[in-house]
Amino acid sequence: MKIKRFRYLVLSDLQIPFHSTAAVKNVIKLARREKFDKVLCVGDEMDFQTISRWSEKTPLAYEQTLHSDRELGREILWDLTEHSAEAHIVRSNHTDRLYNTLLKVPGLIELPELQYEKFMGFAEMGITFHKKPYEFHKGWYLAHGDEGSINRNAGMTALNLAKKWGVKGVVSGHTHRLGLIGHSQGLEGRFKTLWGFEVGNLMDARKAGYLKALSADWQGGIIAGIVGGLVVGALSGSSTSVTGPAAGLTAVVAAQIAELGSFQAFLVAVIVAGALQNYKKCLVY
Repeated sequence: MKIKRFRYLVLSDLQIPFHSTAAVKNVIKLARREKFDKVLCVGDEMDFQTISRWSEKTPLAYEQTLHSDRELGREILWDLTEHSAEAHIVRSNHTDRLYNTLLKVPGLIELPELQYEKFMGFAEMGITFHKKPYEFHKGWYLAHGDEGSINRNAGMTALNLAKKWGVKGVVSGHTHRLGLIGHSQGLEGRFKTLWGFEVGNLMDARKAGYLKALSADWQGGIIAGIVGGLVVGALSGSSTSVTGPAAGLTAVVAAQIAELGSFQAFLVAVIVAGALQNYKKCLVY
């Protein structure tokens, strides 16, 4: 029995203009080549640093870069989504900053051009904006990750949301950590597994001036995968499978090249990793 497969690309927190230029460039190449069915963004695509509460009464509030930041954000989001059949973005704490700023002048809230999705021009780019978590596949939800309590263990914030909402899985951002955690529960031989997937970030930590000593428990990353299948999914009852290494491996390689700074450095890292594996095998035998 043939089951329709869906190819997804999930974008982590960009926080433009504090994004990693190299990482985003590589992900754009991936999106153009693979032409995913859906591109999903977990939110915080924009930082909106000049209208944050942290900028109040500081020189940052007077930099007047909101327009240029928005135009850069629109350009990057278009490049990331133009080759996909659908594109979806969910609300997030950083993009809520526009509404929170309007709360200081309530008379402006009703202006349609100041609603976030219209302010960004998502409709013109074919992007759907969701004010609530978005069910992108049956039982699987895309959320920002700030809808519940934050856990320091990668994947647990998303898993706790899956438990809270009683759904199969949650894919989220916000924590800037990269991790997948499953939790199985059952009775009398009937089991189900809930999943929490946190997708890391696409930021350049060097641009994040609020980080002490430019150090944080963050991991760069995205998700590229296929949901559905032909035989395994039908026989096992599982709706998730990955067919072929190309898309997923490309995403991993792209993120690591961006992290290490060059393709040559990535090759060196692969050689060192292989040498360490062989060394450990020698110790065992």
